[in-house]
Amino acid sequence: MADKSKILIVGGTGYFGKFVVEASARAGHPTFALARESTVSDPVKGKIIENFKNLGVTILPGDLYDHESLVKAIKQVDVVISTVGALQVADQTKIIAAINEAGNIKRFFPSEFGNDVDHVHAVEPAKSAFETKAQIRRAIEAAGIPYTYVPSNFFASLIIRILLQPGSNKVTIQGDGNVKAVFNKEDDIATYTIKAVDDPRTLNKTLLIKPPNNVYTFNELVALWEKKLGKILEKTYVPEEQLLKDIQAAPIPFNVGLAINHSVFIKGDQTNFEIEPSWGVEASELYPDVKYSTVDELLDLFV
Repeated sequence: MADKSKILIVGGTGYFGKFVVEASARAGHPTFALARESTVSDPVKGKIIENFKNLGVTILPGDLYDHESLVKAIKQVDVVISTVGALQVADQTKIIAAINEAGNIKRFFPSEFGNDVDHVHAVEPAKSAFETKAQIRRAIEAAGIPYTYVPSNFFASLIIRILLQPGSNKVTIQGDGNVKAVFNKEDDIATYTIKAVDDPRTLNKTLLIKPPNNVYTFNELVALWEKKLGKILEKTYVPEEQLLKDIQAAPIPFNVGLAINHSVFIKGDQTNFEIEPSWGVEASELYPDVKYSTVDELLDLFV
């Protein structure tokens, strides 16, 4: 383990954070998770903490909103990975401040894990959410903190269930269904993230996760699903004009989800740009040894 960076995950008990903590521990990194006392004593979160401990993870007491505890935790590691949820993205300025004070961090991964926020054409309320993530990027760069950004595109296990509604004979397709999107399994995203930690090729770069077998249009996704089900589904297409009205009418957080879908399935924001070597690298090209789950394989779990 001597040559593997010590990693602190902030937000490790959240939906995606759990995958990152587990991937770090599996890869043999000395792994630390920041946890509030209330998290440790919580009946649900407490079980997650116990699982972390069984994996050899060190639980560090601390809180995103307690500067002293954050600095103390950061001083014990080499790399900080943030997986905080959407409501805390803006508060990552507190992590930046703590990293600056600690002065020992070799790499910071802010909470990204969605569209590449420097290449989006979103409408509200997703527009503001993406802009907040972009502002965190700019703050990291202004502070001179070494970084890696990981836009993972869709969390496949979550989004496929939402889009295809397994068990239903109907499917709603936003747009014309011909725009390509990227669907990646959560544990694969975590694996690629941890792979990048000590890789000089990902230093001060964006690591985009776009494996070729996980790039599908909505229509292609539905066709593959129909093939596995052995039946044709009733399809309803929602044109952009209607989708924009639906976004306006939907309550929080559904309006955010619909606006993200507009960014992806109307504007093509996951696939409508090239990765330039000056700023980015692609995960499956960089790490061909990782056997990632394909969409085809993932759909078998839902049949």
